[in-house]
Amino acid sequence: MDAFREELTRTIPSLRAFARSLAMGDEAFADDLVQDTCVNALRAQDQFTPGTNLKAWLFTILRNRFRSLAKRRKVRAEDPDDDLDRMVTGPAPQHGRLEMIAFHRAFDELRAEYREALVLAVVHGLNYEDIAEICGCRVGTVKSRVSRARDRLREALYDGPEREATEVADGDGAVDAWLTAEPPR
Repeated sequence: MDAFREELTRTIPSLRAFARSLAMGDEAFADDLVQDTCVNALRAQDQFTPGTNLKAWLFTILRNRFRSLAKRRKVRAEDPDDDLDRMVTGPAPQHGRLEMIAFHRAFDELRAEYREALVLAVVHGLNYEDIAEICGCRVGTVKSRVSRARDRLREALYDGPEREATEVADGDGAVDAWLTAEPPR
């Protein structure tokens, strides 16, 4: 296997995670996006410049494919954790679980461009320049989107901007990481 295919294979878990964040819980749609991305990348392999960021190039392909399909499908998957019957009849969830349910709801309410910038920065650890390249915008726009996404999450989760994320007791810190982590420089 050549170096391009090896690197593509190593990037598939990150592609799946990004696709799932875009598809908002529709795992089949996310898997289709990843498969389409891999096929398109292999077909366009000669367009990739060796020595540049393959992960960013692949994320761009995936994002463009998602945008193309989403326009046609008008997809909005429901969060499977939002099943109220199961929540009412099941055992009482722990605080961390409630915090994650609230986070998922707040995250789903973010504008798509805020969600994707935040996921690329926090989950995938991409720097602002790479995110700007993937999203086709300026670095300042990416910084603004990440900041606004965090502000909106903070407002939704902590009853307004004046309350800090660190005030939440008994949490495992997973949500706080989304609100404070900075991408690498």
